Amino acid sequence: MEQRKHRLKSMVFIFFLFFFIWILLQILAPLALPSDSVPDLSGFAGFSDNEHIIQNMSFPWNIVYSIGDRLCHQRADRSLFLNGNEMPFCTRCTAIWLGIAVGLGLMVFYIMELNEKFLIAIATALIPIGIDGIGQLLGFWESINLLRILTGLPAGIICGVAIGIIIDELRTMQFFRNLKIFQKS
Repeated sequence: MEQRKHRLKSMVFIFFLFFFIWILLQILAPLALPSDSVPDLSGFAGFSDNEHIIQNMSFPWNIVYSIGDRLCHQRADRSLFLNGNEMPFCTRCTAIWLGIAVGLGLMVFYIMELNEKFLIAIATALIPIGIDGIGQLLGFWESINLLRILTGLPAGIICGVAIGIIIDELRTMQFFRNLKIFQKS
């Protein structure tokens, strides 16, 4: 990992800013809503099964919760609560989103290469989340929220770093060098 010697890379910073705002909205959403107004969102990923609750929320919280409703199971027993309200995503998903923002934040200031060390880092970060998720799915144990944070955060960080590496690699490709948004700063 080497420190960036030139100005911030604009595209990496834009992605970082997007994910930072996204995780901030997820944290602010249950705080901005009336206490105890979002008690249980348990459902299924890939479905919108909480429309009746979300439609009564004001903007932008309805958007945040609607995205959470579609992307996450939002099981109350696997979620954190703020202000008496369930967060828009379960604990593991929230940790992954936070990790992506942290990983991209690192990439704003540092350059990392796609090499053997990074591949080892990917395995080191992703294997624990895989073990916990599969063990839980097969009924060997019921994971606790702390374990979901401890497995989701490193997975998210490595994904954020990977996104940063991909952006850096795209900048070196001829097609993307011709686009102004990817020009080196």
